[in-house]
Amino acid sequence: MVQLARRVEHLGPTAAFEVLARANELARQGKSIVHFEIGEPDFDTPVNITDSAVKALRGGNTKYVDGQGLLELRKVVAEHVARKRGIEVSPTEVVIGPGASPVIFFVILALIESGDEVIYPNPGFFTYEPVTILAGGTPVPIHLWEEKEFSIDVDEIKSKISPRTKLLILNSPNNPTGGMISANGLKELADLLSDRDIRVLSDEVYSEMVYDGEFHSISSFPGVKDRTIIVDGFSKTYAMTGWRLGYGVMDIELSYKVAALMIQCNSCVPPFVQMAGIEALKGPQGGVKERLEIFRRRRDLIVEGLNQIPGLNCLLPKGAFYVFPSHKGIKMPSKELALKLLNEAGVACLPGTAFGEFGEGYLRFTYSNSEDNIREALKRIGKFFCSKKA
Repeated sequence: MVQLARRVEHLGPTAAFEVLARANELARQGKSIVHFEIGEPDFDTPVNITDSAVKALRGGNTKYVDGQGLLELRKVVAEHVARKRGIEVSPTEVVIGPGASPVIFFVILALIESGDEVIYPNPGFFTYEPVTILAGGTPVPIHLWEEKEFSIDVDEIKSKISPRTKLLILNSPNNPTGGMISANGLKELADLLSDRDIRVLSDEVYSEMVYDGEFHSISSFPGVKDRTIIVDGFSKTYAMTGWRLGYGVMDIELSYKVAALMIQCNSCVPPFVQMAGIEALKGPQGGVKERLEIFRRRRDLIVEGLNQIPGLNCLLPKGAFYVFPSHKGIKMPSKELALKLLNEAGVACLPGTAFGEFGEGYLRFTYSNSEDNIREALKRIGKFFCSKKA
């Protein structure tokens, strides 16, 4: 038996890919599966972006480049972030990574050590807690309540702050709930943090996927920008999940350390991928709006359908492409229920507990699937739930 280091004892398989593997195995056995487990757009990457990468490949852009990222891409990202958030951003504050998740990983690794506390949303993206533990820190969850539309409670955050609090993680729009933090909520939070030496990691990967109201970043509020690490990427907005391209915006001292960790891990992001990122941000943006409207129709369809099924209750998400219905009408652990939906109904989804202990009693479905498949899934889910109540 291999003697593993204690630091990795808490790590296990990621639920989304675990369910995907099981769903694919059932499909190979001939079972019809409707996929709602993996959070990626079902659209192809826009042709202009793919063409730019092909052109870059044929132009010989296949060598090592600056580990912090191509200067041209960092300039474009800095301009994009500055314009969208209304803040000043220098290219030296930008770090390009192989997706947004590695940026989150390296930021936590660069900031957190033994004894430090990290406040994070729960239910929330499954990377926050295990990476905090890996870095030697103590994860401190804040409960995102359905009754508060899965937004933050500033008073709860205040109650969780201690002398050991080093980092606060925000995610708006939120994965898995689709909840958002209002401008008023962010202002209240910014005021709370104004005299505290706490960094904020703002995971804004779904910032371009907002259906109701407007996206707001805490970095836009006075006195917070210099202590905020913005994390964003290309995967969701431009249907580039497999390209592995993301970025972080942070103060220069931290950016150098995060870039150093990036270099130690993977040297650099391939230059042809980075050049595709330049085209994504500088090229036509009409497709972003078109895809958002398609997601809006899908959101409305799946929420209406889920709410017609006895035993389920589903809030209308304000952003991202997930629904997080409560199944409290069916007294069954979320993990067991999700497995039964897969095995018996052929619908692949994730248990709420894949996103933390406060996800118990919920399921996560991604509506990055066609309207026909959503209707089929709703039919199967409804039949399944009726059989369980009978």
